[in-house]
Amino acid sequence: MSRYKIMIKYDGTNYFGWQIQLDKPTIQSEIEKAISPLNDDKRVAITGAGRTDTGVHAFGQVAHFNLESKLSEQQLLKAINARLPLDIRIPELIKIDDDFHARYSAKKRYYTYQCYYGENLLYNNQAWKIEKQNVVELNRFAEKILGKHDFLSFSKLNKQLDNTICEIFQSEWFESEKMLTFKVCGNRFLHHMVRYLVGTMIAGMEGKISIEHFVKLLDNPQNDVKIFKAPPQGLILIGIDYD
Repeated sequence: MSRYKIMIKYDGTNYFGWQIQLDKPTIQSEIEKAISPLNDDKRVAITGAGRTDTGVHAFGQVAHFNLESKLSEQQLLKAINARLPLDIRIPELIKIDDDFHARYSAKKRYYTYQCYYGENLLYNNQAWKIEKQNVVELNRFAEKILGKHDFLSFSKLNKQLDNTICEIFQSEWFESEKMLTFKVCGNRFLHHMVRYLVGTMIAGMEGKISIEHFVKLLDNPQNDVKIFKAPPQGLILIGIDYD
């Protein structure tokens, strides 16, 4: 039995997120469906580095699975991709040590969130359509996120999660060709955390929340606060570091 690490790219528009759901198409279920015929039609459980939500995309999702196979890595890669829908691709598959874990071995995770204020219809499923914003002012909010904080205020409440502290290494907005892109890197992210952060920063630009209140939510985390959540289609998992 060998353990394999795969990198996955997908357009999440037509899927109900990463995790398997009953009678709904998900990224995990499609990949497991593609591998099953290579294991005598028995399920091969896939473990992902994280769970993306409905409509969220990925350029660099990572997962691992265990499989007994006589195929080479390249043959196995081609066989799986041949059975996947065209909006899910696996560009890389390698054998990995048995102690590798796609989720728990990860050191850094990289996300971008795209906000678009132009007219190009091609961005409808890859960006949040908004009005033009001041990128300098957005970065005043973004810089407050850097470092270690308790992000309880900016996450979906999970009573089983006893640690809501994350360390953020990059938090910055960029503007190019009517696209505002938020780039963020951290050791971990809570459920809906990036979408809450983006939604609240944009709300700050609209006068719905002050930067002082934003900082207060970081310094004094709450589990019942009213904040703002960006829609899923602008969020992209870019990559994951393991070293």
